[in-house]
Amino acid sequence: MIRHLDARVLGVAAVVRQLERDPQKVPPEVDAAVDEILAGVRDRGDAALLEYTARFDGFAGAASGLAISEAEWRADGVAAETLSALAYAAARIERYHREERPRSWRITDEHGSELGQEVRPLARVGLYVPGGRAAYPSTVLMTAIPARVAGVPEVVLVTPPAPDGTVSSAILAAARIAGVTEGYRVGGAQAIAALAFGTATIRSVDKIVGPGNIYVAVAKRKVFGHVGIDMVAGPSEIVVIGDAGANPSWVAADLLAQAEHDPMARAVLITDAPALIDAIPAALERQLTGLPRRAVARRSLEDHGAVVRVADLLQAVEVANGLAPEHLELHVENPDRLVALVRHAGAIFLGRYTPEVVGDYVAGPSHVLPTAGTARFSSPLGVEDFLKRSSVIRYSDAGLVAAMEHLRALSQAEGLQAHGAAAEIRRAPRGEGGAR
Repeated sequence: MIRHLDARVLGVAAVVRQLERDPQKVPPEVDAAVDEILAGVRDRGDAALLEYTARFDGFAGAASGLAISEAEWRADGVAAETLSALAYAAARIERYHREERPRSWRITDEHGSELGQEVRPLARVGLYVPGGRAAYPSTVLMTAIPARVAGVPEVVLVTPPAPDGTVSSAILAAARIAGVTEGYRVGGAQAIAALAFGTATIRSVDKIVGPGNIYVAVAKRKVFGHVGIDMVAGPSEIVVIGDAGANPSWVAADLLAQAEHDPMARAVLITDAPALIDAIPAALERQLTGLPRRAVARRSLEDHGAVVRVADLLQAVEVANGLAPEHLELHVENPDRLVALVRHAGAIFLGRYTPEVVGDYVAGPSHVLPTAGTARFSSPLGVEDFLKRSSVIRYSDAGLVAAMEHLRALSQAEGLQAHGAAAEIRRAPRGEGGAR
């Protein structure tokens, strides 16, 4: 059911090549469809938005019906235990993200010149939250709360509606808790287009964040530059490093928790323990039997899963670093020894009692993470994604005097005479352009 690879024989590089994904690879038909949708919404606004919403989500409404109404925001219908869980998760997410807020700061050099930065929130951001057949209120919390902590005044939710136009009550409840300021029943690439270009109903935003299907991911990539984006997210993935003491049933459960997301999801076990390798297939089969999404999970494991045998746990970390996974579990006796060696991972889960699912829901850090190896150069969604920095420079007279010869030399080296003159004129005698 799940393929086996041996890094002791193949080598780390060969194993990584067999398992890595190309984040840029897009079927040509998807690329063409997204181009059509983006152009349609850019050129025809709400009319195109309604057309695509009817075609892809089955909801045929008027432009006036795209916005989520005040009555809908206030409506409940969410189970008390769900509300309690959302409130619990929201408190932990906020506490975590308040700790990571960048700050404005200043330093003064020996000449009295002042340097620093000013940190300001973005004015308006769009949150894409998958919906329709499956609702993800946790994604609302994981995107909206960092934005609110950053101080963004306008937080805009878009999510696909059901064919009757309704939006999940759990998503709406999460949005209320997280501080979303407006919402629209629209999804897919058309929602990304509306957020990027604006329509009569949906004003454009400064940045779009949140995960979605391949059409959403491609659309985000194509509108980048017109607006900011967080990342181009692909199918979910997990790498579990397990040792001889790992419980096969626990490891299998963690692999299946990712595999049930999507047939394209990737679940990989890396271990130096032959007994764990031998036990995993049976543990997976036992748990698949009672899984409602077993067909999805089985397809994921068969097409994209793997068990990788390594010589030791150090080689296991080498393989993991090569894959740069979205989620990395160190399901070992001494995870602190290994975590220092991990260079590339979206989120790292330490120890046997830290299943990846706590990161999905309640731990605190955002679960919007880099996928497909992009953890080599990108980071989880956080408060800083909703902020921008401005450099601040204030030179004193003495500071300009001290810098003058260096300004003169560099402007001459670059052949930019006016650059040097802009500094020189401030040192000219009064009446010749000098200060009064």
